[in-house]
Amino acid sequence: MQHNKVLILDFGSQYTQLIARRVRELNIYCEIHPFNKIPSDSDSFKAVILSGSPNSVRGEDVLHPELDGIRGKKPMLAVCYGAQYLAHFSGGEVAESNTREYGRANLDFVKKNEDFFENIHEGSQVWMSHSDTIKQLPTNGVLLASTSDVKNAAYKIEGEETYAIQFHPEVYHTTDGHQLLHNFLIKIAKVDQDWTPNAFVEETVQELREKLGNDKVVLGLSGGVDSSVAAMLLHKAIGKNLYCIFVNNGLLRKNEFVDVLHQYEGMGLNVKGVDASARFLEALKGLSDPEKKRKAIGAEFIAVFDDEAHLIEDVKWLAQGTIYPDVIESVSATGGPSATIKSHHNVGGLPDYMKLKVVEPLRALFKDEVRRVGASMNMDSQLLGRHPFPGPGLAIRILGDLTEEKVRILQEVDAIFINNLRSWNLYDKVWQAGAMLLPVNSVGVMGDERTYEKCVALRAVESTDGMTADWVNLPYEFLQKTSNEIINKVKGVNRVVYDISSKPPATIEWE
Repeated sequence: MQHNKVLILDFGSQYTQLIARRVRELNIYCEIHPFNKIPSDSDSFKAVILSGSPNSVRGEDVLHPELDGIRGKKPMLAVCYGAQYLAHFSGGEVAESNTREYGRANLDFVKKNEDFFENIHEGSQVWMSHSDTIKQLPTNGVLLASTSDVKNAAYKIEGEETYAIQFHPEVYHTTDGHQLLHNFLIKIAKVDQDWTPNAFVEETVQELREKLGNDKVVLGLSGGVDSSVAAMLLHKAIGKNLYCIFVNNGLLRKNEFVDVLHQYEGMGLNVKGVDASARFLEALKGLSDPEKKRKAIGAEFIAVFDDEAHLIEDVKWLAQGTIYPDVIESVSATGGPSATIKSHHNVGGLPDYMKLKVVEPLRALFKDEVRRVGASMNMDSQLLGRHPFPGPGLAIRILGDLTEEKVRILQEVDAIFINNLRSWNLYDKVWQAGAMLLPVNSVGVMGDERTYEKCVALRAVESTDGMTADWVNLPYEFLQKTSNEIINKVKGVNRVVYDISSKPPATIEWE
């Protein structure tokens, strides 16, 4: 099935991925491409969106897209930088703003009887984020909306299906942003809403069957959402020709190796569990630098995975749970060459000698879409709702060097914290939670004795994508009960603290 597609040209805005997610929420397929790498098959796109940018159209580092084959021929929505670009280079004027045009604003003028603003009225809240402003509309520009500080907040170009806005419809602070994108994509561009989880499963399974035939595929499962959903898609396509390997690196949560293996077997997957915890702990002995720990874990994983893959005769493919944010090329703020594509694969960078072709069934999906696809295949809701868990596991939640005893302590602490979040119905309200074992001992009193034992930090954050995060205001009663339980039940811990730092400046993990 050939989907109607929307092309998003990225000028380096922090919000570009958010635009794509909002478009996908309308059940419309879209792709992000750098502004200077417009796809050769641009005819296959039914509409185009120009993103914002940290750059200025008045500066020396103007980002010039090649719009000749697009503008006036396809419906176009220009956001922020895109709107200013069209104005500045098409007979209008862009100047530095006299007032700070950042944050919430309200529309105080909306042109009547315009499809673009259907069901959006005066007073509607929008989110501004720019230092330049459009002083004069481009040739044939028609004013569509204003705020008290920004006269030319929205305009269209007469004779074209070209629309431009100086605010961001993709952020939640723009209350009618969803409606605006709906109006542009469905009412004006007439894009079909045919990008659904069920359609994705059906098409992907068919594509995988055609691509893989009777070949054998090996997949490194992590116990997380992405690798699990990728496994289920491949299982639907090729059944027993999918060989899943779930490695216990000794740094998983308490009982996780056995629990997850049992869960996978219930899904009908062909899974082999490999307990390599002793190998990993040996490789990590004496290492306290976070980067060295990560590298040691990555290298050991590759060695274990390679050993296991060699036991499967004639395996041709390596499957990975790569998702769309991992493969999007983000444009640098200076307009220079695109940044290197990130590599967040479940099995890290495998060496050339493995000679396996790579298949990535989820590379077109965002994380929330992966969960919806999993739900459409009736996968367990608890597995799909799992908090993100770092690849190096508890190694980066134990600050400093690792020992078997430290891992045991943190597993016990983490289990109490996570189980209590579940029993208090707080788990699904938190994006990610975990405990950190700190490299400090502190004095305590237990009974009549003084103790000199470990301190642990609990962390719970809310986020949409992990790029930014706020600490969660967990109830005091919950923290009190959890702290008491940890200190009473976990030998070696006498102090519990709660991390109330947001990201930025603090990262979610401590290492």
